[in-house]
Amino acid sequence: MKGQILYQKAKKLIPGGTQLLSKRPEMFLPKQWPSYYTQAHGVEVVDLDGNVYTDMSVMGIGACVLGYADPEVDAAVKAAVDRGSTCTLNAPEEVELAELLCELHPWAQMVRYARAGGEAMSMAVRIARAHTRRDKVAFCGYHGWADWYLAANLGQDDALDGHLMPGLDPAGVPRGLRGTALPFHYNRIDQLKAIVDANRDNLAAIVMEPQRGQPPEPGFLQAVRDIATEISAVLIFDEVTTGFRMTTGGIHLLLGVNPDIAVFAKAMANGYAMAAVIGTEEVMQAAQSTFISSTNWTERIGPAAALATIRKHRRENVAEHLIHIGNLVTAGWRQAAEEAGLKLHTSGLPSLDHFSLEYEDELALTTLFTQIMLEKGYLAWNQFKPSFAHQEHHVKEYLDAVTDTFAILAEAIAKGDVASRLKGPVARRGFYRLA
Repeated sequence: MKGQILYQKAKKLIPGGTQLLSKRPEMFLPKQWPSYYTQAHGVEVVDLDGNVYTDMSVMGIGACVLGYADPEVDAAVKAAVDRGSTCTLNAPEEVELAELLCELHPWAQMVRYARAGGEAMSMAVRIARAHTRRDKVAFCGYHGWADWYLAANLGQDDALDGHLMPGLDPAGVPRGLRGTALPFHYNRIDQLKAIVDANRDNLAAIVMEPQRGQPPEPGFLQAVRDIATEISAVLIFDEVTTGFRMTTGGIHLLLGVNPDIAVFAKAMANGYAMAAVIGTEEVMQAAQSTFISSTNWTERIGPAAALATIRKHRRENVAEHLIHIGNLVTAGWRQAAEEAGLKLHTSGLPSLDHFSLEYEDELALTTLFTQIMLEKGYLAWNQFKPSFAHQEHHVKEYLDAVTDTFAILAEAIAKGDVASRLKGPVARRGFYRLA
């Protein structure tokens, strides 16, 4: 496979092999995953060997909400390039996009831009600290690679393990940040209250996804909102993953609780580099009291892509389609598992679907699932992030393949030969150093 040969070269030239942990081939199918693409359109991906796959996995790690190479978005980007992507003057699309984001989120009055979710989250935390003149951050969930977040693991090296991605090593994070990032678990208002009781006068922000794998318990989000208001901390909703997947804008719009800051990236520009930090005027003005600035945050392509994506998203009721397709896939997983006699659990939002096989060798089983589905022409995993390009016929064909594959998994379990059916190593999860 040309992709695997190139990946072996990449590991010698690029620490970690790729820029994104979630795109490491070892996460999916070690030594067999195609690794690189030559073309991607709609839901089809062509690898370096010319093989064509239907992507029923994570669609650019959730970024390509409309599908790959959406013609409307690409046309807007090409027009922006033709007019000049960067200039000494500012691109007017910045103002147009800010107006649109504030229209979608009436509680917000101001916007700043970045080009990636992790840096946008760092910007949001910096603004919160500047606004409050405080240092500490209470958080739950996963929020990227930056020092402010990984500092949680300076106190205990497994503090972040319950927050989506285990094994995050804080090497290189200044020891002086120890004690500044304080984790609590979603729906555990008691844990947040304990953090507040111990740090009331030095808590700058409460950072969280409004919803991810499980729904908020009644009153939980409002209780978090009330606590933030009471202690004058900034409530930051991380919508990098959830934004534009359940509605046009942030999922918090459906949950009835507004933050002081919300952060978007990924789906807001259908895979083009774009991120936004939106917030109340009172809080956002603090960006002027601290230095937050970058040349590439002013280029034209990101805002042009975001404007085209958001307008199509709203016009075509994309979120409704994502939910429909996601529900079809989830129901199909359950039916196929029942027919095969597999113990399977599904979780997550309809547009961020996930299944787990409830067996001791679950990771080997998931690897075998990916291996068999790849042979059937699918990029498939135990996650599925639907796009507007996914249609019902894609789902039907995929679920036919899943039904066959689940039957093979059940047979492998019964015979106890799951490992021997793998053509390479078992997939790996979490953060680790590559050899």
